[in-house]
Amino acid sequence: MNKMNAFLILYFIACVGCVSNPRVKADDAATGVETSLKQDSSGRNGGNVAAIPAGARILIDVYPDAGMKYKDGYIVFPDGERILYDDGKKKSFTVMLDNSDVEDMFGMRYDTASSKPGYLSDAGRSRCEALFKKMYGKSASEVASRMETVDWFGQKIKFTKVNGASSQLGKVVAELKTKPHLAKYLKPASTFYWRNVRGAKRMSAHSYGIAIDINVKMSDYWLWANKGKGETAKILYKNRIPLELVRVFEKHGFVWGGRWYHYDTMHFEYRPEQLANKV
Repeated sequence: MNKMNAFLILYFIACVGCVSNPRVKADDAATGVETSLKQDSSGRNGGNVAAIPAGARILIDVYPDAGMKYKDGYIVFPDGERILYDDGKKKSFTVMLDNSDVEDMFGMRYDTASSKPGYLSDAGRSRCEALFKKMYGKSASEVASRMETVDWFGQKIKFTKVNGASSQLGKVVAELKTKPHLAKYLKPASTFYWRNVRGAKRMSAHSYGIAIDINVKMSDYWLWANKGKGETAKILYKNRIPLELVRVFEKHGFVWGGRWYHYDTMHFEYRPEQLANKV
C-alpha cells in the first residue's frame, strides 16, 4: 500500500466518525455554556464541566434539591429566577462581606486542619444574600414556613428543612448523644432570628434558619475580647469549645465560627458548600 492510499483510508475513517456523531460540534456551538448542564449517566449535571466555575459546580452538587443550573454567568433556578455568579468587581475585605456575590463565597478555603485561623481567614462569612433568600426565604414569615422542630437534647428548636438542613442537624444530635461528656457545651441553644449581623447591614445566617448557637457561657466572640476593633484589625483569639464537638458538626455539613479569624465559637451554620470547597 503506497502512502497516498493509506492517507485516503485514514481520512475516510475519520469522516465516518464525524458523521456517526454529528451533534458533538453542533450542540457545543448552539448551547455554549449550557452544555455543562447536560445530564450524565449518574443524573447529575455533567457535560462540559470545565465551562462551569468551580463554585457553581459545588453549589449544584451539594444542594441538589434546589435544582440549580449555571448558564451565561448566572445561577439559574427551576422557576427561571437568575442570580449573577460574579459581578467582576474587586472588593475590599469588608465590602466582600457586605456585598458578596456567589463567587465571593468561594474566595477563601474553610480550613479544618489549623487550630487557630489565620489573619482575615473567614471562609463562610461571605453570603450572597440573593442566593440565600432564594433558597431559604425572602422574609421572616417565608423562612418560618419552611422550618420544622428539632429535639435538641430536650429543647425544642426550629431549623429549616430546606436542603435537608434540619435532617443533618438531627444527625448531629444523634452522634452527640454518644458523647455525654460534651453535654455542658450544648444547652441552651438558639436558632432562627430574622436580623442583621451585629454592627453590620448584612443579614445574619440565623435569619435563614440554618444556624445554631450553643451555650453562650462556654463561648467566645471576637468583639467581646477585642472591644472597639474593626473588621481588619489584628485581634486576639479565644476558644473553649472542644474540637471533638466541632468535628461532629463538620461531619454533617456545618461550619464552625471558631474557624473564623473573627471568631464566634458558639456558632454553627449549615454550609456544606464551604466544606466541599477545596480550591
